[in-house]
Order: sequence, then structure tokens, then C-alpha cells
Amino acid sequence: MKKISRRGLLRASAVLAGAALGWKANSSGLLPFAVPLGQGRPDLNFPVAARDRLAVASWPFRAEIESATNEYRDKKRSGMDLHDFAAKVKERFGVPGVEPLSSHFPSTDERYLKGFREAIEKAGVHVVNIPVDNEHSYYDAAAGTRKKAVENGKKWVDIAVALGSPSVRTSIAPADNSKPNAEVAAESLRAVADYAAEKNILVNLENDNLVSENAFFVVNVIEKVNHPYLHALPDFCNSMASGDEKFNYEAVTAMFQHAYNICHVKDSEVGEGGKVFRVDLKRTFAILNASHYKGYCSMEWEGPEDATVGTTRLIAASLEGLA
Repeated sequence: MKKISRRGLLRASAVLAGAALGWKANSSGLLPFAVPLGQGRPDLNFPVAARDRLAVASWPFRAEIESATNEYRDKKRSGMDLHDFAAKVKERFGVPGVEPLSSHFPSTDERYLKGFREAIEKAGVHVVNIPVDNEHSYYDAAAGTRKKAVENGKKWVDIAVALGSPSVRTSIAPADNSKPNAEVAAESLRAVADYAAEKNILVNLENDNLVSENAFFVVNVIEKVNHPYLHALPDFCNSMASGDEKFNYEAVTAMFQHAYNICHVKDSEVGEGGKVFRVDLKRTFAILNASHYKGYCSMEWEGPEDATVGTTRLIAASLEGLA
């Protein structure tokens, strides 16, 4: 899930290829986690049935979500709160998981979170992950700015606890004063992961922004942190926005080697000028299955069709891919 304006950040295939080669040269696959004293490991019991592993993200329905921080709200369309979204997922799509985006929360105060959790439970669904957008970068040259990113990450870990979500996805925002720096980002994210471990909440990084969240940069950061509570969130199509099919499938493969509890299913992505990038879902599910991934699959449809139509198609494809 990304803002369309991010698409202009990178199109140079040479840079992407270099990142991929750098990962291949330095990575030896999954590293054994060095578990700090008293920290333990996450041990989630995932459902086995394919439909029970599915969820729907609020991002595809951003035009309808009522929230002061949702810049994509289309007032020409009927609106809904996250409470309504939770009920819609169960009634319209028949799957048990929801994935509410941070900018779709109209409030994060205790009263709203309590009411949202009650609405979730009433609808018969559960939160599988909370995608959190960061205004500040984890690798910013200014220590004070990095501290704000860490504080935001910790804040949403607490919100995950309140809603019964097993994880958050924290974004690595670009920095105006620094190029992506894995060492600095790792130091910041280690602090978030340590805090999350105390709460038994997983922290995930997504291959989203093609510069600050290049899949191989994300893998590099995860391996540097080497923490049992920091994992990858593979997105099926975000890396295809590079225009490089080979890069995309290599990126997804690398991400799934570090995934644990959540991935984003999509068959298309809209880039600058409305250009639509597409992936082969069967090929991508083959990558997922080869990695022995057992976690949740959240439908994050992105494309020119109606969100309900696109999401329904992704669910059908996921049931087939996970069968």
C-alpha cells in the first residue's frame, strides 16, 4: 500500500539490480535468531484451512473510509468507519481477518480502540496485522527524527495489544538528508523490536517504497537486526512497479524467506500515469508455498476495477493457491 507519488522515487533498473546482487553476495538465507535474554520467540498457532488464513486490508477501500488522516477519501462515495469495514469483510467476503491501516483510524484514544475491538468481535473477525505508516525515517541523519520514528513504532505496538493484533507493519520512510542506510535503520528498528517482544507483538517490514523499502534493503535490515520479533511482509506486486519482472519475483522470494505471519496478496499495482503492473498469481503462490509460509494472506487489491470486485477475485485465487 503506497501513495502514488512514491512511484517517482526510483525507476533505474541498474540500482535495483545492484541491490539484488548485493543481497545475493551477502545473504546466506535465514539466519538463526540470536535471542536476547528473557525475550523468547513468537509462537503463533495459524489456522490450517485456506479460508481461515485470509484477511482483507482496508487500503483497497480508502475512498470510503472516514478518517481525518485518510487523504484518499472520496466524498462522492458513501462512507464507512472501520467498525463498518470489519462487518463488511465478514458479510461480503466471508473471511475472518481484517487489516486496518493506521491512517484509517479516526482516533487512537482508549475509548475508540475499546469500541473498535468490540465491533471486531461482534462482527466475528479478528485483526491479523496493522500496517503503520511513518512520517519520520528510521535511517534519518538526525537522531531526534529517528527517535520519533521509534516512538511511533512503539505507539502502534501498544495499539496492536489493545486490538488483539499479533503484529504491526512499520514503514521505513525516505529521508531527505540521507540515502537508505541499513546500519542506522537496524539500530532504530532493534529498539522497536525489543519493545514489541516485551508485548509479544511482531514487527514486519514490507517491500513497498522502491527506494527506502527496496526488498533487498529490507532483507539486509532484517538480517542485521537478527531479532525473533522482526520479520518481512512480502507484497506480491509492489516490486513489479520497478518495471523489472525478474527483480520482482526475486524480491518476493527473498522476502518470503524472512516472512512469518503476514503477506499482501495482489495481482496488480497502479503506477504513475495510471500504468498498471501485473503479476502471475500462480507463480507467486508457488514461491509462497515453496518457502513453507504458514501465516495469513491479506487481500490488498490495487487496480482499475471496483475494490469489491478485485478483492473477490483475489480471494478466489488465494483459495486455489493455498489449497
